[in-house]
Amino acid sequence: MAQLETDLAIIGAGPTGLYAAYYAGFRGMRVAIVDSLPELGGQITAMYPEKQILDVAGFPTIKGRDLVEGLVEQANTAEPDYLLDRTAVGLAHTDDDVTVTLDDGSDVRAKALLITAGIGKFSPRPLPAGDGWLGRGMEFFVPSFAPYAGKDVVIVGGGDSAFDWAIHLEPIARSITLVHRRDAFRAHERTVQAVRESSVEIVTKAQVTGLFGEPTVAEVEITVDGEEPLRRPAQAVVAALGFLADLGPLQQWGIEVEKRHIVVNGAMRTNLERVFAAGDITEYAGKVRLIAVGFGEAATAVNNAAVVIDPSAHVFPGHSSEGT
Repeated sequence: MAQLETDLAIIGAGPTGLYAAYYAGFRGMRVAIVDSLPELGGQITAMYPEKQILDVAGFPTIKGRDLVEGLVEQANTAEPDYLLDRTAVGLAHTDDDVTVTLDDGSDVRAKALLITAGIGKFSPRPLPAGDGWLGRGMEFFVPSFAPYAGKDVVIVGGGDSAFDWAIHLEPIARSITLVHRRDAFRAHERTVQAVRESSVEIVTKAQVTGLFGEPTVAEVEITVDGEEPLRRPAQAVVAALGFLADLGPLQQWGIEVEKRHIVVNGAMRTNLERVFAAGDITEYAGKVRLIAVGFGEAATAVNNAAVVIDPSAHVFPGHSSEGT
């Protein structure tokens, strides 16, 4: 593919991007989706396929992989062109279109662009004591619970991922120890309470300072502030310390960025003509970063892009329940 022409180009194939593709198809647009990851679903597919998601309308709880599966099925109704394992590296404008250049040298020419790239390209924050242990019992993500059955597991971190994995692994692991450098946590209060009421051992004001074993980890050293180091058996260590986000080449496109987020107005427009953004990557007064919010922003962006793509169109599409 030297150049693909479409109505709406979407950068980011996570939940917001997939829903935007569906909605663009609903509005009669041709769609192309670009993502640097090789699979659809963004961070959920890459890191949290087993996680129970609690803030999607209509589902009291839904597993990450099941949500992605439904979103992909929905997006496929628009028959989008999926350009996976490719990174958008350049953006050019004319009065009539935008052209996105990909890292394989190909171009996507579109009448409008929607950026739904989440936190951009991401890499896990390293565990200092874990240098050299990746793949030898230490991991950054838990894409499947089965490998942890019957093991002593040490989880490092105090955010939602650390606590979610602790509560989900607790029934199948032999033991769970959660280590956090502070005695306050960033995780959702309900999940913290559930972990406190479980068999998980929580060690606070502490850090994992050593991993031991050959060829894979068998034991860890935990240093607690002002106390002698502890030793715990561990055949698995999960370093859930968050991520380093990078918007990459996007920052060179002239888009207004504030603290690694794209500034948009109420129509999800950026400061560039024909360029919109939705989902976690956006910033505006009162912004709340939830999947549920991203879905609404995707619909808002697509409806406003519709008028840019076809000036005879209307922002309000009519209610989907009215039929056509």
